[in-house]
Amino acid sequence: MSGNIQLLDDTLARTREEGRAALIAYLPAGFPTVEGSIEAIKAVLDAGADVVEVGLPHSDPVLDGPVIQTADDIALRGGLKIADVLRTVREAHQATGKPVLVMTYWNPVDRYGVDRFAQELAEAGGAGCILPDLPVQEADLFTAVGSGFVYAASLMGVTGTRDSVGEQARALVERTRAAGKLPVCVGIGVSSAAQAAEVAEFADGVIVGSAFVKRMLDAPDAAAGVEAVRALAAELAEGVRRTG
Repeated sequence: MSGNIQLLDDTLARTREEGRAALIAYLPAGFPTVEGSIEAIKAVLDAGADVVEVGLPHSDPVLDGPVIQTADDIALRGGLKIADVLRTVREAHQATGKPVLVMTYWNPVDRYGVDRFAQELAEAGGAGCILPDLPVQEADLFTAVGSGFVYAASLMGVTGTRDSVGEQARALVERTRAAGKLPVCVGIGVSSAAQAAEVAEFADGVIVGSAFVKRMLDAPDAAAGVEAVRALAAELAEGVRRTG
């Protein structure tokens, strides 16, 4: 997977050279359908997201809040398979040339087969995988080939939009940077251009998930959902580019 890991590294280096944070968007595969999720992800990337995390829905998530859980339930009821997630990664990357990650939990990967999953994700053009419930002590197989960025949760708790991301996030980024050299990207709570601009002042990347999913849940149909996330991505992309 080294080629596309390099793509992720290069993207984060480029945004840093541009004097701004990267915009990292999250959307689950299979929501509202496989085809609909692919179109939404491509729209978000086309509108200004630098990286996208494709969610592999899990029936028992530990990090996802109610908005993402609702979307995941819809995807799982629709019969989503890992093959559909890999197809989503492939088509999003081929259409945009941008880094595409998978975010999921250890159990689906373990059941599918770790080596098989890693190989097929690489073949699909994936730039990496985020596994929030995989203990560091047991992650040798992944960390041996992994790099990318540190995902810093701005608040304790599950994902979801917040009125404020607070000063906790700034302090967390400072402590994390002091402990290592990887870029530090902040997620959990960001939902507006103003919040994106606030986080972009001190983080290397701004991760937005629930706000995108909510736009799609609130849309009257799939086409309107695609346009809603396209508009939000454009707003957030402008936010991460604000200075001072």
